[in-house]
Amino acid sequence: MASWIRFGVVWVLCVGLTVLLGAPADGAQWAGLPVLWWCFALAFLVQWLAFLPAYWKQTEHFFDLTGSLTYLAVMIGSLGLSALERPPGLAQWLVSAAVTMWAVRLGTFLFRRVQADGGDGRFDDLKISVPKFLIVWTIQGAWVSMTALAMLIVNTGPARLERPWMLAVGALMWVAGFAIEVVADRQKRVFRRDPAQSGRFIQSGLWSWSQHPNYFGEIILWTGIFIMSGSVVDGWGWRGAISPVFVAFLLMKVSGVPLLEARAEARWGDDPEYQRYRTTVPVLIPRPPRVAGR
Repeated sequence: MASWIRFGVVWVLCVGLTVLLGAPADGAQWAGLPVLWWCFALAFLVQWLAFLPAYWKQTEHFFDLTGSLTYLAVMIGSLGLSALERPPGLAQWLVSAAVTMWAVRLGTFLFRRVQADGGDGRFDDLKISVPKFLIVWTIQGAWVSMTALAMLIVNTGPARLERPWMLAVGALMWVAGFAIEVVADRQKRVFRRDPAQSGRFIQSGLWSWSQHPNYFGEIILWTGIFIMSGSVVDGWGWRGAISPVFVAFLLMKVSGVPLLEARAEARWGDDPEYQRYRTTVPVLIPRPPRVAGR
């Protein structure tokens, strides 16, 4: 892992800690501390516990699956501990259900993919080093904490529904983003399994509208979760906007688009068809394919 990425991750972690330490005054508490803090700690604890067998077995096969399970853990923790103080309302149940569906779907998809591929080459040099491999698992804890911030704020906050229209709008946006991500992943999986497409890059279906439609769907669904959170939050709670902003930054500038584009350029950089695809299809926001000659 490049040093600049490590520094960037440390900076993000510090920002996350700063945000979460300023827990809202009306947030649920347990054992004298905000439930929000407990969930943040739980996200890192799960990663560090999972790191032990992963390093012992020298495997990254359950890394993504652990990430998804961590979302479920902090969701259950935030709902359960907050329920000791106040019963959850409609917004809490709906946001939690949305995150659960996303985590279960993505976790199983990524786990099956890494099993089919036989591993992830990005971990080859990392998993043989205790500090490097531990950093990767710690990064995942920061990723879960920052991405799930809007959900955690909702689940640990008041159950009152102040703006029902935001709950409806956010839910519709989440459905749209989730559908785009699921369809895009399925289209790419089918494409890769087709022997006739061996060695080629996908440029059909949603992939003819956007070079990264699955990432577009991911950003949209987390934006929807933040908008749903707007139905109950006030003041400090609006910091949940960090969730979709963080997701977009991570996918567009750190671990998503840059890595995939570097691999694609190395593999198809001399292919005129790929260069045409790169210049005519939007990187993220979908647009109908251009008609030849226009």
